[in-house]
Amino acid sequence: MQGPRRDTRGIVDARELFARVRFRRRLPCAELRPYLEHYWLIDGSLDTPYTSHVVPHPSVNIVFEHGHAHPELAGVGLGLFSRTLHGRVRVAGVQFRPGGFRVFRSEPVSEWTGRHVRLTDIPAETVLLEDEDERVAALDEFLLGLGPAPDPQATLAMDLVQRVREDREIRKVAGFARAEGVSVRTMQRLFADYVGVSPKWVILRYRIHEALERAESEVEWARLAADLGYSDQAHLVRDFTQTVGVSPAAYARALS
Repeated sequence: MQGPRRDTRGIVDARELFARVRFRRRLPCAELRPYLEHYWLIDGSLDTPYTSHVVPHPSVNIVFEHGHAHPELAGVGLGLFSRTLHGRVRVAGVQFRPGGFRVFRSEPVSEWTGRHVRLTDIPAETVLLEDEDERVAALDEFLLGLGPAPDPQATLAMDLVQRVREDREIRKVAGFARAEGVSVRTMQRLFADYVGVSPKWVILRYRIHEALERAESEVEWARLAADLGYSDQAHLVRDFTQTVGVSPAAYARALS
């Protein structure tokens, strides 16, 4: 990997957020890159509150935030995540690769799904430093101190999720499992233990991410539904509305 990904998939109305705060991604040290997507950093000063919304990736995050004495471990979010920013904003987040968090903890990742837990044994100020490079170095030190232990099953889970992310032809769990030479039940157990959600959920979530991104330009929703493997436009509209909170048409109008 030459650098962190530059897309805005999952961020609802990313342009509005970026107009208000500095948002950037940084790569971790080489030893951690197999397990992490990136670090994400946000800084700013807001006179009036602004609520940001994210359709979460199938990833665990650890978030250090100004105003909180301890970081928060956020399991895979099942619904729309909202956070109100106001006043001084300084955030340092760790986004693990789907399947990557398991090498840092022994319990199934599904135990954290949908949960937000304060890590009260870790002070946030050790990471929320003024200098950006020092902040990244502090995150590296924190994670290396957790003693990640390589796990072939974690590597397999990360590879499988990456295929779902990149290959739009993967639309059904049964066909995906068959292509990988495993049973549906085996794949479901692997995803529960190492990703925290089912393979069907991951397929659906990446569809919604793409729909969000495509909504930023003119899009023919019926054609997009077909491209994403939906049987018809109504199913895409239903899933989009349930996840984002508004219909695709309303979201596109708000952006324009």
